[in-house]
Amino acid sequence: MNTAVATPTPASFPVPEFGRSTVGFAVACIGDAAYAMIPKAKGGHFLGSGWRLTKPLSDWKRSDFYGHGGDLADEAAFRAFVEEQAEHQGEKATLGRREFRAHANTPWGPSQGAVRYGEGVVFHTTSGHGGFQLAADRNAKVPPLLREPGGWYEEDSAWAAVAVAWPDLFTGFERRQAEETLRNSWPDAWEAIHGRKLKPGESHVRDGEAFARDHAENWVVISAIYSDQQPGFTEVVATRGGRRDPQAEERRFLVRSGDCKVGRFGFVIDEARHVVYDGRSSFIGWRGRAGG
Repeated sequence: MNTAVATPTPASFPVPEFGRSTVGFAVACIGDAAYAMIPKAKGGHFLGSGWRLTKPLSDWKRSDFYGHGGDLADEAAFRAFVEEQAEHQGEKATLGRREFRAHANTPWGPSQGAVRYGEGVVFHTTSGHGGFQLAADRNAKVPPLLREPGGWYEEDSAWAAVAVAWPDLFTGFERRQAEETLRNSWPDAWEAIHGRKLKPGESHVRDGEAFARDHAENWVVISAIYSDQQPGFTEVVATRGGRRDPQAEERRFLVRSGDCKVGRFGFVIDEARHVVYDGRSSFIGWRGRAGG
């Protein structure tokens, strides 16, 4: 696997400009890209994005931002994100990627535009999706657990295999994204490449497997609805291990609505606290059943 990565010159990176909007939230721009730390109605902030805002930063408004880039912990996180994007744009400019018209059929439809990352490494966009096409010699360098026989790698997750195999064609930001994607989507491949087991909290898939093992015999909620019959409570349906199987036994429980906070992999019923419920149901599918 090719691991040589060129180090770009930081002096060539674009310099972000930071400021405050007309109502006081943090904003920044890097060239044509605009970012904002937008307050949420119930507290906290999320990352907003816009494009080619010609007004001064102090005149920017919430309505200028149409993109939603996820939650932000604080202003330090916002500034770190913007600085990372500036680094990403600077590195990308040094890589020499070239756009061109490609008359190619992809697994996602006819190519409507293409970018050559390097010889034999092309990214295609289509009307609905996109991904990489690797030449046979390039594809042969992709780790076997990640390799697609046809050399096509879709843009949502599989693209990470291309960045892992050819890191010199990607920015540091993209390589970190690929690393995260690999850990969360293909933990077996990550462990084979790095020669160690992933720890708890390092992989969504591994953590989900552990949750399933630890709660295989517990009642885990598969659906929930605010109870019309029991104000302040949520009526839930649970199965052993959260199995979504038509043959699995289902039970209903009442959970205080304030306590019904679904975790990353599901809500586990505590039979010492949560009451089995056989009364009238707020679930349409349970109405008419015995006890429902």
